[in-house]
Amino acid sequence: MDDRDLYADLGVARDASADDIRTAYRKLAREHHPDVNPNDPGAEERFKRVSFANSVLSDPEKRARYDEFGMQGLAEGFDPEQARAYQRWSHGASQSPHFESFSSDVDFDELLSSFFQSAQSGPAGPIRGRDAEGTLQVEFLDAVLGATLPVHLQGRSPLQVKVPAGAKDGARIRLAGQGEPGHREGPPGDLYLRLDVKPHPYFERSGDDLTVRLPVTLPELVRGGSVEVPTPHGDVEMTIPAGARNGQKLRLRGKGVPGRANGQPGDLFVVLELVLPRDKSDELEKLAEQFEPLYDANPREHMIHVKRHAS
Repeated sequence: MDDRDLYADLGVARDASADDIRTAYRKLAREHHPDVNPNDPGAEERFKRVSFANSVLSDPEKRARYDEFGMQGLAEGFDPEQARAYQRWSHGASQSPHFESFSSDVDFDELLSSFFQSAQSGPAGPIRGRDAEGTLQVEFLDAVLGATLPVHLQGRSPLQVKVPAGAKDGARIRLAGQGEPGHREGPPGDLYLRLDVKPHPYFERSGDDLTVRLPVTLPELVRGGSVEVPTPHGDVEMTIPAGARNGQKLRLRGKGVPGRANGQPGDLFVVLELVLPRDKSDELEKLAEQFEPLYDANPREHMIHVKRHAS
């Protein structure tokens, strides 16, 4: 395990709140998403680093283990209680005047393992295995539409995990009997997978509704017309009304996240974003001069004379 600082990877303080971590991750993940940086070979690696940092710091149990033990605490099979006991034992031994007299060929790890085995031994009988937890990274559209994804566990055959349509970031999926094995013929524990939904370069989610920002031209805003809009369910045709405004929000009903509670799907909100022609500054300046006389009032007039009310 390396000594990387996961807080630094997300650019947050060590006492950052869950909201701070979520906000920082979404910003960085969108910034470094490979789809947004097709010509940057380092984008994928940066995206993986912030995704891994988020998967740890957004999970309270993993974050606490990382804060206490560092990257070592995230290793597979790491036992926090055993590590704490070892620390207490080694600290006590180092304070003992006889510590330096121990033979250098003593295997302290083996000694400690033997100690735990004897300390954890109890009455005979089946003991249920402990539950295990993990994080499953899910693509945005897989969470929206649902998907069956393979999960690879060390030493086991791949599992097929069904992610239900409309699954939210942070939701947990229970895999019965896939946790740690039981003892003395006891049943295995369960495996809980927390979903880490990756941001999408175009869609944003709020509940069961989605928002997409659609670039449009000035003629399309002025004259209106039919344009193609991407949705999770496939591209659809949408009509822009004549005289539409930059930033205007249009609704496509039923094109959001499939409904889960009442069976009704969410909506897709399309925000119109004006895009000016590239490298046409001279022509645009002439066009702006022609447009200027068409404004018969200051469009900011209602904002200029705002008065502050006395408290």
